[in-house]
Amino acid sequence: MLFNIAIKNLFGAKLRTSLNVFVTSISFFLVIFISGMYDGMREYAKNITIETEVAGGTYWHPGYDSMDPRTFEDSHSIIPNQIKKLIDQKYAFGVLISQASIYPNGRIMPVVMKGITSNQTIVNMPTNVLDQHNDITIPVLIGSGMAKNANLKVGDSFTIRWLDADRTYDADEGTVIHIMETENFKLDLGHIWIPLSKAQSMLAMKNQATYVTYAKDLEAIKDIEDWINHDVDYMIRDMEAMIKADEPGAQVMYSILLALAAMGIFNAQILSIFRRGKEIGTLMALGMTRSRVVWLFTLEGGLNALLAGIMTLILFGPVLFYFGKNGIPLPMDYSEMGMLVAKRLIPIYSFSLIISTTILISIIVLVVSYIPSRKITKMKPTDALRGRAAV
Repeated sequence: MLFNIAIKNLFGAKLRTSLNVFVTSISFFLVIFISGMYDGMREYAKNITIETEVAGGTYWHPGYDSMDPRTFEDSHSIIPNQIKKLIDQKYAFGVLISQASIYPNGRIMPVVMKGITSNQTIVNMPTNVLDQHNDITIPVLIGSGMAKNANLKVGDSFTIRWLDADRTYDADEGTVIHIMETENFKLDLGHIWIPLSKAQSMLAMKNQATYVTYAKDLEAIKDIEDWINHDVDYMIRDMEAMIKADEPGAQVMYSILLALAAMGIFNAQILSIFRRGKEIGTLMALGMTRSRVVWLFTLEGGLNALLAGIMTLILFGPVLFYFGKNGIPLPMDYSEMGMLVAKRLIPIYSFSLIISTTILISIIVLVVSYIPSRKITKMKPTDALRGRAAV
């Protein structure tokens, strides 16, 4: 009976119900949409990092810090035996890092020079091209961003200067043999890639490396001497930190949206109690207990949340589906700001996100529906019948 009365009351107040449901549905949509964007950013950064950089994980020299170029000169050593076995079995590959300077078109540019195993197939990089130009003194692989910044194209030559293990500067000619397209700016901007054997020879660091990347689904080796194992979560920590720093702003927006929806329903319930005094008095006079009358008004608020969920599905469901399939074109290239963000961001709407958002908003709506309904418990049926809603 209460359910039927609540339905009748809701559909009887057409405009008021429509406005409350619409505002609540907007809250549903924006909370799910913005949360989906953050999840999409996080998933994109993780997938690209796995695909192009870390695969199953990495073993680092203890002195290496990818964020501090000052550590590059000293962060290299002979690869531990257990890790070397993985490399021999082609389950891993080594990278040797050093600072260098290049002189393209009469200019000087500081770069990070990385020697990489040419025949690796563990990460998505076209390193195999480095083995196809034995007639070139130093074959160089660069990304499209680096090519644009340095104004280089395939076949261009330039001088490379580096500091070897004996603290002696040396220089030779490098030639661009391939320009790769990669979504991971950390492999592109300010980087040049050369064969690992060539880098070890140039730097006088035979059989040495700075870090080793191993294939997916391999168990981490425990006996790696003083080298350090880093998993994928560690490698995307900068992206996680950026998202976490931006989340308070999103939470403020969530709070404003939820407050607007809650305020509308709260005001509607207060108005209903004062305008429907005679109805409340009649119900109480006919024997309905105060608790059941309170439950009736609370149920109406809960049905607001249910109708808002249905409206979100009908009105905004196609919008969520469209962006989830085609993505959202971003106005700028965030890689230039040091952030691993796609040029077309695809939100991810997980089942847990939808359920948690629905539960949260439903609870808020029920609470703001119940609070004003408590006044009914203090109303006298005789006063209510005379149209006096005041306690």
